Amino acid sequence: MAAHLCPPAVIHGEHAVKTSQIVEEVRERHPHAAWAPRIDSIAASTGIESRGWMLPLETAVAPGASGALAATGAGPARAALARDGFTEQDVDRVIAALDAVPAPQTVQERTAPAWEAVQAYGERAARGALQIAGLDVSDVDCLITSNSTTPALPGLDVALANRLPLRSDAMLLPASQWACVAGTRSLALAADLVAADPDRVVLVVISEALSTTYQPADDTLESLIVRLLFADTAVAAVVTGRPRPQSVLRLDASWNHTLPDTQDLHRLETRADGTHFVMDRRGPRAVQNTVTAMWEWLDERYRDDPHSWHPDVLLAHPGGTRVLEYMEQTMPEEWPSGLLDHSRDSYTSGNRGGAAVFDILRRAHDAGQAPGSRAVLYAAAPGLTATALEGQWL
Repeated sequence: MAAHLCPPAVIHGEHAVKTSQIVEEVRERHPHAAWAPRIDSIAASTGIESRGWMLPLETAVAPGASGALAATGAGPARAALARDGFTEQDVDRVIAALDAVPAPQTVQERTAPAWEAVQAYGERAARGALQIAGLDVSDVDCLITSNSTTPALPGLDVALANRLPLRSDAMLLPASQWACVAGTRSLALAADLVAADPDRVVLVVISEALSTTYQPADDTLESLIVRLLFADTAVAAVVTGRPRPQSVLRLDASWNHTLPDTQDLHRLETRADGTHFVMDRRGPRAVQNTVTAMWEWLDERYRDDPHSWHPDVLLAHPGGTRVLEYMEQTMPEEWPSGLLDHSRDSYTSGNRGGAAVFDILRRAHDAGQAPGSRAVLYAAAPGLTATALEGQWL
């Protein structure tokens, strides 16, 4: 497999949104929700004090530009009032009052500015990754992109091909539905591409505005948790078939796993007011099954050396800290402690979805890794589907 990875560029959302701001906004909007008395403890349990968004919190909670009657129109309401004996003057007053009632933002109002931000952040990350790798835009032979929460056609691949701009013969591979697994799966795909042509240069760009799932009107416990967890991030990295002076990690093997009949546990739903991330409480336990399967893959891969081999760092994005705890509990006892420290550190400023593994990788790189140290990269995503890679620091 032998693919070589340069350090990723990581662009965090520039608008710091504190957990205390979210708690204040939600408490004011849903004072009678069943979970309202526990909101402070729920927020504290995430371990997140602040996260970066591409757009400010005020943008997410602002009312739509149209009044409450915009969706159905004032005509039916006017006719109904007239049938009930209201004078024309009274009807005008009632319609004006109803139209002044704030309405939720539409899908277009919510998504359009986020999509613009996703493109701008993606371009910054792409240029940063190329600079880190010592390459020019003209050197890119293939672009792999992923963004799940701002659907568009043409997508991020075409947007970046024009914004950078790439050569006209560069291969474009968009993957808008990879979500949380985008970091590992994009690297696995890039490794296959450079294995087929070692001279190929692959640029991976993942740009996620997960804050678009912040839905002010929702009053479920799951919606509260979504509000508290997600961060916006753009990341990018260069993968080559031959080592470069800037290469820091060699990827040696990849693994994929999909659990049947789990597609409803985590999902995005597009409604009139935008994108909603729906979570089932059975999700973390199901994700644990992919972790168990990954341990089996590693055990099989190193069955001739089961006691002396172990990773020196685990770069894992299983969707939350509960599964990180499960990973620690189920890994072999002889493995060293602290393998997931960088993964935990990343979660303290939010769940970055598909960008998470690159963020964790960057933290591990900045902390310093000894040449020859072994790394395992793992992520799971709605589906449920997971991808892992195993490699060596250079």
